[in-house]
Formats: sequence, structure tokens, C-alpha cells
Amino acid sequence: MIKTWRWFGKKDPITLEMLRQIGVEGIVTALYDLPPGEVWSLEAIEDMKQTIEGAGLVWSVAESLPVAEEIKYAAPTRDKLIQNYNTSLMNLGRAGIKTICYNFMPAIDWVRTDLNRQLPDGTTTLYFDRMRYAYFDCRILQREGAEADYSVEELRKIELLDQTLTKDEKEELIDTIIVKTQGFIHRKMKEGADPVTEFKKLLQHYKDIDRDGLRENLTYFLNRVIPVAEAHGIMLCIHPDDPPFPVFGLPRIVSREEDLEWIIGAVNNHSNGITFCAGSLSAIAENDVPRMAKRFAKRIGFAHLRSTALLPEGNFMEASHLDGNGRLIEVIRILEECVSDIPMRVDHGRVLPGDSEITHNPGYTFYGRMFALAQVEGMMAVVRNEINEKRSR
Repeated sequence: MIKTWRWFGKKDPITLEMLRQIGVEGIVTALYDLPPGEVWSLEAIEDMKQTIEGAGLVWSVAESLPVAEEIKYAAPTRDKLIQNYNTSLMNLGRAGIKTICYNFMPAIDWVRTDLNRQLPDGTTTLYFDRMRYAYFDCRILQREGAEADYSVEELRKIELLDQTLTKDEKEELIDTIIVKTQGFIHRKMKEGADPVTEFKKLLQHYKDIDRDGLRENLTYFLNRVIPVAEAHGIMLCIHPDDPPFPVFGLPRIVSREEDLEWIIGAVNNHSNGITFCAGSLSAIAENDVPRMAKRFAKRIGFAHLRSTALLPEGNFMEASHLDGNGRLIEVIRILEECVSDIPMRVDHGRVLPGDSEITHNPGYTFYGRMFALAQVEGMMAVVRNEINEKRSR
């Protein structure tokens, strides 16, 4: 696997020179200033590529070429937006960017309730607290029919939380769930707009779309973009849902083994690939992450190596890259043996001493990710030695 790093462009305080010095080989980035649906011009792509290559690195993956919401909920404008998407794909292919990551999560990408949950050693990590999420859903968002998604006991706990959460804690939940975790991935809120109101408007577009409907919209999209990707030698790799279960009444269709099987069968073409995010997939107990890596290895074009720790009552948090339900060393064994030269990046690093001095997006620290990369690089070295010993026998 090729060691890559998600870099947020020329404004990122983590510089390309810093990344080259810590052993990063390739860059994962996007044209973050452009909203979903807008064409990525060849000139803008070439400018980014030249910046990266000027620092002695390569642009390994475009993450993400975002799919506009109108495509996901099948608005009348979707054909025009898909045409724009194909133009961007062609331009990326012409520039030599052959691995593209995208997702098909409706309305919201990744969901956490705490961006700085303190661990016993004093570092902090990302955390999902099911009851705080449920409180947000029922009492802050006030989503119609939300209570039906929770048990009697959970509804009782929501009542208790309502009596104890402060105004600041409620505001922090809004900032965490809607604003901070979405704002740097092409979902910036309109200036001065109320985040809850804007989010509720977006949810309304999906009120009549169930799992089958969202699958139908993904198939429509794939049938029109995969031929273009194939013609330009591109592998278009879908990212799993994060977390891999329904949120806010929205369907999720990239969460389990059967979902990945369905997706690669919907358009059976090698350009229809998978971003194998061990962290997202490991956030539910029923996903056997190494088994999934082995089953879909030939369609994995990009890997996110992180892991989650499953906790009581539906809670989970980012685990050490050496621990957790992701079982990363087993995943690394499979990918090193079965797939040639795929880019991988570590993800959602802890906040370590010094990270607070470098502006970073949630989960994208410098020292925390550098520490995680060292852990993963060590596992990769062990696995490569194992493979070489087998071959020499």
C-alpha cells in the first residue's frame, strides 16, 4: 500500500513539506473551494497537481469529488449535475488522477456528538454518544416521528437529559453535529443561517425516499458515470456510511457486507470500486471487517485505515489504530497480499500535545495522525516481512 495523507489544500497549516518529512508518499485532496455540482476545470486540477508535485509528492486520490444532494434525491436538475460530474471525471483522468473517492450519504456525512472526548491518558478523541444523538434528534432537531426510532427506556433518558443539559451543551451539540463535522467537506452553511433550520430543510428532500429509493438513485448515477470513469482509466470508489446505520430517519445503503455486494453488482465494472474505510465499517458489531476486506479485495481502490471501539448502549469512539473492532493488522495482511499499490491513509487521529497549536479540522490533527501513521507503518512492515518469508520458503 502507498502511504497517503488527506491534505486540505494551500490553506492547510499542515504543509506538504511537513508531510514529506514524515514519510508520506501521496496526497489525498480535492478542490474544496468548489461547491458540489460545479465542474472541476482542467486548469484548476493541473494547478493543484503542480503544487503537490513541486513539493516532491504525488496527487494519489481525489477525495472527494462530491455528489450533489440533488443527484441523491433525484431532483429535476440531476442530469445536468451528472453531466458536470462526468466533465470533472474526464478532467481528472486527463490530469492523471485515477482514483476518486465519493459517498452517497444523504444530507449528512459523518456524525459524532463529541469532538474532544478525553481519554485516561489526557489525549482526546472523537466520540458518538447514542443518547446525546437521540436528544439532538428529538429535542433540538424535533424531527417528525423521531420518537418512534427509540425505545421507551431511551425516551426516558432523553427526558432526563433535557433536565440536565445546559444551553451551552445544547449549542455545542448543534455545532458538532451539523456545523463542524460538515463544514470542511463541501457543506458550508450559509452565513447567518440557522443550522437547525437549514438542516431540516435538507431532510425534507428525503422524506419520501426509503432504502430502495436511494438505491435506485445510486444505480441511476452509477449507470451514467461508470462508463466515463472506465473510458479514462479511473476507479470511482464509494465510501461507506459513517456511522453505518440510519441517522435522522435517513436511509443508509453502504453499511454492511450485503450493501457492498449489491453496489458492485449494480454496475459490474472494475471502475465501480470501494473505498474500504475500516473505521466506518467497524462501528457496528455485525461487520467482520477483515472478512469484508478479503471478500471485496479486488474492488478496493483506496483504503482508510482506522478503527473504532464499540461501547455499551450503542456508543462508540475512535480506537487506537492497534486496537478496536477494525482489526487493522488483519486488514493490512489481506490488502498487502491481494491488492497491488493501492493508496491508504490513516484517519481520525487523536488530539496529542502540540495539536492544539496547529489549526485542524475535526479528526485531522497533525501529531495524532502522524502517530497513527507510525503505528500503521509498523504493522505494514511486519506484514511485508511475513509475506517475504512465505515467498522465500
